[in-house]
Amino acid sequence: MAILDFYYDFGSPNVYFAREALKDVSGRTGLTVREHPVLIGGIFKLTHNRPPWMAHGQCANRMAYMQLEIKRFIEDYGLTKFRFNSAFPVKTLLSMRTAIAAQDAGVHDRFVEPVFKAVWEDDMNISDPEVLTTVLNGAGLNGEALVAATRDQAIKDKLAAATQAVVDRGAFGLPTYFLDEDMYFGKDRVWMIERKISG
Repeated sequence: MAILDFYYDFGSPNVYFAREALKDVSGRTGLTVREHPVLIGGIFKLTHNRPPWMAHGQCANRMAYMQLEIKRFIEDYGLTKFRFNSAFPVKTLLSMRTAIAAQDAGVHDRFVEPVFKAVWEDDMNISDPEVLTTVLNGAGLNGEALVAATRDQAIKDKLAAATQAVVDRGAFGLPTYFLDEDMYFGKDRVWMIERKISG
């Protein structure tokens, strides 16, 4: 059975789109997706890259086309619950450290879905500790404990190390995926991954 390593940060709508599309692929092919929290801002800093809205913000035609691509992707995958977050660009240092804490607590698999839903379906600002705690408590997790754990230096160091590690593998942005050692980037590469594992 194929295994895909999927690197994520809650602040990217393209990561949300890719993650939702991968659910379809997994359902059709049995693909196992392993999700790894990293900090997208850290990736940009380490690679001297910038997010698309900064890199291309002055090019009106390109920005318009990006919006068209998003519309097409939403229609193609039926992502009718998507809502652009009003706090964008969403600050995710807290939530990504909390993801590391969730890994340490053995609840990461239950953690990821409700947070993505909060950001990109329910328009919640997860940079607010109280909001994030409420989201996690609503998912049956101990939000207070997970958020409090982000103050531990070990948690901070683990997120920094995970971010450096994916950059060392070749990442420069998100979503980034690895199928064995083959790297793919961007929401529009999901079909390539499906073709690869089905071929």
